[in-house]
Amino acid sequence: MKKLQLHPDRLLPAAAETRPVARRLYQAVADLPIISPHGHTDPRWFAGNAPFADPTDLLLVPDHYLFRMLVSQGVALDALGIPRADGTRAEVDPREAWRILADHWHLFRGTPSRSWLDWVFAEVFGIEVMLSPETADLCYDTIDEQLATPEFRPRALFDRFGIEVLATTESPLDTLEHHAAIRESGWDGRVITAYRPDPVVDPEFEGFLANLEHFGELTGEDTHHWSGYLAAHRHRRAFFIKAGATSTDHGHPTARTADLGEGEARRLFEKVLKGEASPADAELFRAQVLTEMAKMSLDDGLVMQIHPGSFRNHSRGVFERFGRDKGFDIPSRTDYVAALKPLLDRFGLEPGLSIILFTLDETTYSRELAPLAGAYPTLKLGPSWWFHDSPEGMRRFRRHTTETAGFYNTVGFNDDTRAFLSIPARHDVARRIDCGFLAEQVVEHLLDEDEALEVARALAYELPKAAYKLDGFPC
Repeated sequence: MKKLQLHPDRLLPAAAETRPVARRLYQAVADLPIISPHGHTDPRWFAGNAPFADPTDLLLVPDHYLFRMLVSQGVALDALGIPRADGTRAEVDPREAWRILADHWHLFRGTPSRSWLDWVFAEVFGIEVMLSPETADLCYDTIDEQLATPEFRPRALFDRFGIEVLATTESPLDTLEHHAAIRESGWDGRVITAYRPDPVVDPEFEGFLANLEHFGELTGEDTHHWSGYLAAHRHRRAFFIKAGATSTDHGHPTARTADLGEGEARRLFEKVLKGEASPADAELFRAQVLTEMAKMSLDDGLVMQIHPGSFRNHSRGVFERFGRDKGFDIPSRTDYVAALKPLLDRFGLEPGLSIILFTLDETTYSRELAPLAGAYPTLKLGPSWWFHDSPEGMRRFRRHTTETAGFYNTVGFNDDTRAFLSIPARHDVARRIDCGFLAEQVVEHLLDEDEALEVARALAYELPKAAYKLDGFPC
């Protein structure tokens, strides 16, 4: 059996002159509370605080980083027990699914998934051997036994990880009943929601017209008319704010925005309602609604997050059988300069509006995103996201954006994950990478070490807390 050992200086610069500086910076921020302002963990975990079912259900089933790699090597999603779109799932022994992961563990060499799970195995469960076909059952049993104890229930882990606030993401059609249960439970952990309106914004979203009907029923607004549709959003946003939301989240295919006149917007909406919208009309509608969302954010204070540039559900077969978020969302080229101009012409200089931009197209870092955020007061840069949520991706982000946008036009780190136990692992990686980058600046005499320490603390804790208005926002 190969031992599992986490080197204390992992991911810190190798250069002898730089590493001690990085180590000092990291030690100063390693134990700061975790701010997790955007993610996709399940709020029912914290509402019911029931024990997690088993290692597979906790670590493999929610983590599309893991099963997309397995699929790429011919493993069927049904063999892993991944839930299907119709709510069923193959009858799979979770131990057998775990053994499949262990049999293919070598595939994850060099990937962030390997470093995240190694951290979870060692730091959360105290496992001292590397996962492998030979150790699969030992690791499974070690984790399974601990999951049955009170110390490994969701709220206990939340507290153990030092999470100060965690945001989940829900659609406007969600009842938010689990968030209500959390608030009424007496537990002091702060779990909030975020407003993700895609199901009632994207005419190409499955069930869009039925979603609009439900949207109207929930809000009491007439969503067959443009004015009622906008009023329904305002109504639902207020409901989310009462449940703790401080932000919205928009997962559009592109960053395109529009600023249509009232009549033109109304006619476009009527075309969408009739089912007559072309792909170009659907794109224009999404673009207009982004601008409407910015207007609403000026009124209610919610921070906007724009996550464009993903060709979602690229595999038709996987989407039809298993639904969304099954590892087949693929990055695509994304324009920001022209796409955001209509919104920025109208609201770009408004001090009360805050928009956080993300990208899956790294070519835009220095050419588009950093110059935009370095000029418009409404814009901040979100961290490396998804396929770039990795050591090298984080380094490239800092190298390509800092000289133009600086550190303070970014928002630190957010983990954007469904895999709860990976949250502290991901934040640890981000803190190590940022401290390494800052140490290089110190050694090259671009920053004094005391300045680098201030920046390290800001990136790890202060900037995400401020950017997402997590102090003083009316809840």
